[in-house]
Amino acid sequence: MWPHSTFTVATPLPSPAHTLGMMNSRLVAAVLTTVLLSACATRPVLESETRTTSAGPAGVRIVPERFVSAESPEDELDSLATWPTENGATWLIASAKSTHRLAVYDADSGQRLRTVGAKGQALGQFKRPNGLTVFGDHLFVVERDNHRVQVLRLPDFAPLGSFGDAELRSPYGVWLNEIAPGELEAYITDSFMYGDKFDRVPALTELDQRVRRYKIHFDDGDAMRSEYVGSFGDTTEDAALRVVESIAGDPANDRLLIADEDDRHLSTLREYTLAGRYTGRRLPDRSFDAQAEGVALWSCPNGAGYWIAVDQLMPRTIFHVFDRVTLVPQGSFSGEVTAHTDGIALHAAGTTAFPTGALYAVHDDRSVTAFDLGDIARSLQLQSGCLN
Repeated sequence: MWPHSTFTVATPLPSPAHTLGMMNSRLVAAVLTTVLLSACATRPVLESETRTTSAGPAGVRIVPERFVSAESPEDELDSLATWPTENGATWLIASAKSTHRLAVYDADSGQRLRTVGAKGQALGQFKRPNGLTVFGDHLFVVERDNHRVQVLRLPDFAPLGSFGDAELRSPYGVWLNEIAPGELEAYITDSFMYGDKFDRVPALTELDQRVRRYKIHFDDGDAMRSEYVGSFGDTTEDAALRVVESIAGDPANDRLLIADEDDRHLSTLREYTLAGRYTGRRLPDRSFDAQAEGVALWSCPNGAGYWIAVDQLMPRTIFHVFDRVTLVPQGSFSGEVTAHTDGIALHAAGTTAFPTGALYAVHDDRSVTAFDLGDIARSLQLQSGCLN
C-alpha cells in the first residue's frame, strides 16, 4: 500500500476464446485471493432478499455491507482468501501484517474464529504475511520479510513447505493457474525498492523482475516441489511496473491484470499475457482516483463475467466493475462503511448467508466486510445469468 471515469480501452482487444482452463473442484468453490476462477452461484435471488441501494458521488452506487467485523487495528489486515470447510461452512482468511499471523473468520457472519501463527522464520511462522490464495486444500501465504511463499494444508494449517526464498526480495501478491492435474503455475509480484525509506523505484532495467513465475507440483501425500521459471515486466518509461502488489488472471482470455500502485507516475491496471508479455493495454488515465489495489474475477457461464477492481479511497473505497472480455466499464459502487481497501476476495459459490455469493473486502486495515453479489448485480444491473 502506497500513499496516494470513464473507461476506454487504449487499443482494440482481440476476440479471445471462451474455453475455461482446467480448474480444481475446490478452486471452483473458493475464489482465489488476488482473483478466483470460480463458477457463479445457482440459486436465484428472491425478491424478499433485495437490499436498498442508492446513488453516491458521481453516479457511484451505494451497496450496503451485509456485515462489518469487529475491529482489530493492531493486525493491519491486508489480503483475503476463502475456503469451504468439510462441514459446509466457509472460512474467510486474512493476512495480519503487523502481528505476523493469519486471522480466520466465519464468512457468513464475520465472527473471528481463531488466529494462526506467530512471528518467526520457521515453517508455520510468518514475517509480514501479505498475499493469500487457496487452491484445493492448500493455502499459499506470501511473506514479504521472509522473502518466500509458504504453503499450508487446510483445515489444520499444517506447513507443507515454501518456495521462492532464493529469488524473491520483497514479495506481495500471488495468483495461481492450474496447468495440469497436480501442477500449478504461481505468479508472485516482487516490489523490491531502494533508499533509506524503501520508497525509491529501481532503475528501469531492473523492472523486468516485477513478476516471478514458479511451477508447483503436488505429489501423493502432499509432497511439494517447486521450480523457478523466470521473471517478467516491461522496462519502458511509459509502461514499466513500478510498485506492484495485486495480480489476477483469466486463462480463458490469456490475460493477467497487474495493479501498479505508484500514483506518483500512474496508478492503473496493466494487461499481460500468461506468458508474461505486456500487451500495451492498460486502463486509461483517471480510471483510479487513488491507488489501484485489489482485483478479482467474477466468472459467469458461457465465458461471461466481470472484473472488480479497488480504488483505494477515503472516506470510502470505490469498487469499479468491468466486463470480463472487453474491459468496458459496467459501473462503480461503494459500501456504507468500507474504506481504504487493500485486498478483496470474490466467493461466487453460495453460502448460507450469501446464497448468490459474496465479495469480501478489507476495511481500513482493521476489519473485514462483506457484500452480497446479488445486491451488487441488482444495483449495477449486471447479467442475471451470473446469479442463476
